Amino acid sequence: MQLSWAEQVHKHTRNKLLLLTPLAVAEQTIEEAAKFGIKGVSISRDGAAKHAITVANYENLHKFSASDFGGIVLDEASILKGYDGATRKQITEFVQRIDYRLSCTATPAPNDYMEIGTQAEFLGVMTRTEMLATFFVHDGGETTKWRLKRHAAAKFWEWVASWAVVLTKPSDLGYSDEGFTLPELEIIQHVVPSKTVKRGRLLTIEAKTLQERRDARRRSLPERVALCAELVNKTDTPWIIWCDLNAESEALRTDILGAEEITGSQSQELKTELLTGFKTGKPFRIVTKPSIAGFGMNWQHCSEMAFVGLSDSFEQMYQAIRRCWRYGQKKKVRVHVITSEEEGAVVKNIWRKEAQYQEMIAEMVKHMKKINQANIKGATKEEEKYVTAKADGKRFDMRLGDSVELLKTVPDNSVDYSVFSPPFASLYTYSNSLRDMGNCKTYDEFFAHYDFLCAELYRVLRPGRLLSFHCMLLPTSKQNDGYIGLRDFRGDLIRAHQKAGMIYHSEVVIWKDPVIAMQRTKALGLLHKQIKKDSAMSRQGIPDYLITMRKPGDNPSPVAGEFDRYVGANGTEPTSKKDARGSFSIDVWQRYASPVWMDIDPGDTLQHRSAREQEDERHIAPLQLQVIERAMELWTNEGDLVLSPFAGIGSEGYVALRAKRRFLGFELKKSYYEQAVRNLKKAESLGRPRTLLS
Repeated sequence: MQLSWAEQVHKHTRNKLLLLTPLAVAEQTIEEAAKFGIKGVSISRDGAAKHAITVANYENLHKFSASDFGGIVLDEASILKGYDGATRKQITEFVQRIDYRLSCTATPAPNDYMEIGTQAEFLGVMTRTEMLATFFVHDGGETTKWRLKRHAAAKFWEWVASWAVVLTKPSDLGYSDEGFTLPELEIIQHVVPSKTVKRGRLLTIEAKTLQERRDARRRSLPERVALCAELVNKTDTPWIIWCDLNAESEALRTDILGAEEITGSQSQELKTELLTGFKTGKPFRIVTKPSIAGFGMNWQHCSEMAFVGLSDSFEQMYQAIRRCWRYGQKKKVRVHVITSEEEGAVVKNIWRKEAQYQEMIAEMVKHMKKINQANIKGATKEEEKYVTAKADGKRFDMRLGDSVELLKTVPDNSVDYSVFSPPFASLYTYSNSLRDMGNCKTYDEFFAHYDFLCAELYRVLRPGRLLSFHCMLLPTSKQNDGYIGLRDFRGDLIRAHQKAGMIYHSEVVIWKDPVIAMQRTKALGLLHKQIKKDSAMSRQGIPDYLITMRKPGDNPSPVAGEFDRYVGANGTEPTSKKDARGSFSIDVWQRYASPVWMDIDPGDTLQHRSAREQEDERHIAPLQLQVIERAMELWTNEGDLVLSPFAGIGSEGYVALRAKRRFLGFELKKSYYEQAVRNLKKAESLGRPRTLLS
């Protein structure tokens, strides 16, 4: 299919095409081209594109120039997920100026949706972060966990069907399955009894942790190898023996007749020779790992295989089995899974992922079948339509739209105070609108966009008054940046506002629990095990910051340093207007003046306080109300106009209204805007809270 596609693109455009494959699959692709009569196909290992279709291994991509090609094909395209971030990034950047792209994979996202995002990004349909923002919900828990919005499920699959086709058999497109039914697949499980029982136990207990599983695998290695050798040596047929540990591989090669070991440490040339030679019987049997030979190879001549030890990767096992159990196989395929008694949890995990995979594939086919059959038009770049709206209250003005554009309608020197949490560059993506600052390709692109906002904020703020923004240092990742470290986002934001004319006024560090951060983010530097492995990669947790900038000039309306006492001096409601008015006590001022706020409750957000209905929109990273409350007490007067250019679900406005200030808020994302309007109306109806803001 991929060779035919490449041939047709070449005929249509007269441009050359690049077909990328795993190791040793390039030679196999040349054989397939000859088999199906497709001409002008050749292998290149030096970066030269001599014929219509150039076949190359992924390892050699850096030798090629994208300008030589008008089309590209990825064979075994799960490489976009399975390789490290640097290689995925290399491929995605390489294809930016290539018009025709085809991505082929047998295992699209077997147990999560994230690979669909990387495939869409490769094809130029939508970035992975845009996909997440459009169809998925991130509730601020673990940063790697996203869930498909219930109301967006059908739309999500319709979108996938606009640029992808999912097939399990011809009948998925309305054709007969005759001739395409694979022979039987028999999976035979062998469990080696455990010879050791942990101290204090009467019975063998399944290994739970990763370390326990590895220990169990090592203890049972001789028995598992012996059982596999017994199964193989009594036959006279080719076998593939899959293993997970180097020690397993060495022992199996020694004990199995006619076996040759294929390892990661061997040269590319030797591995290619052994992988391609196995098809012709040289070697007769191979021992290797799924990560080395589990992708792309056609070995229908073999119908016997064994797994002598499993990892938790369902995809690797799925792909490894399908080296033999694939179209062209004439015999029943038998797969022997040999594990120890203690490894039951690993096996259960694999079968659980198998069930998830089958469920996902069934969902994909179900949602896409009619669209595929109707041959829906090709994919287009998805982008949220720009709409505006406005909602007014007695003391608030909430607007839907681009904050940079909306700020242009605000008079000069009219805002008394601004407090907000800007998008953290591309750490979170809130929408797929090009106007969304969080929807940026690069860190520099974010600040190029943010500079426009800084200029407008400076213009509308009154002289001598303040602007506060909430931020943090940003962790870098190997996937996006090529290294693990920190980026000084806080400092870059300060410099952006200084460039617009603001004075760096003050800052406070907001303490965050590193244990909670570790549980949410699984950051390498915060893991306790990293201390034992290599503490040079360990680091402290990342706090929040509230940075305050000041516009030069004399303040025309000094802030009195007073606030409403919503509770009287004796702990009861105030009985008179005089009793209801007060200034900061020394204790409160010393706490607020501290450069580190240790007592901010991270869970005290508007989402939590507002008793959110089931269908209400949840913000990815809402600002804590106590931070807004303290800033409001310190730097505003009653009746002041408070501005938030990133209003989200209305947290800053909620606090401002309950403190008898006025509020002007802008929000680009419609669902957040609608939730903010509801929250602001609720704040006006509630009136002042019964407790001191602090």
